[in-house]
Amino acid sequence: MGLMSKILGESGGSRHKEDYVEIESDGVDAGATAASRQVRIAKIGDKQDVIDIKDAVYDGDVVIADITRHTTQDRTMEHITDELKQVANEVGGDIAQKGDDQLIITPHGVAINRDPLGQ
Repeated sequence: MGLMSKILGESGGSRHKEDYVEIESDGVDAGATAASRQVRIAKIGDKQDVIDIKDAVYDGDVVIADITRHTTQDRTMEHITDELKQVANEVGGDIAQKGDDQLIITPHGVAINRDPLGQ
């Protein structure tokens, strides 16, 4: 099980706030918790889930969305992707799909580098 699978959960299960482990932040600036931008985790089960993702991106957050419930050829997923592309365009952000299981949507001022680290 990879790191992102642990963060986003397996396709059959659901994650809750209580499922995450708090990591000691010794030596890390305490002000980081009050950051103006956050990385948000989402799971897209249906078109209704897109509303929260759009709101987060409009608010300036980066969203990593688990799309394992849909195939990339799924008609619903095409509509969802088009809607999220429009949001990224409107805010001057970026959107990329990582494999068949994740969408990354960013707000203005945050670009997605498509070159994997270490390669």
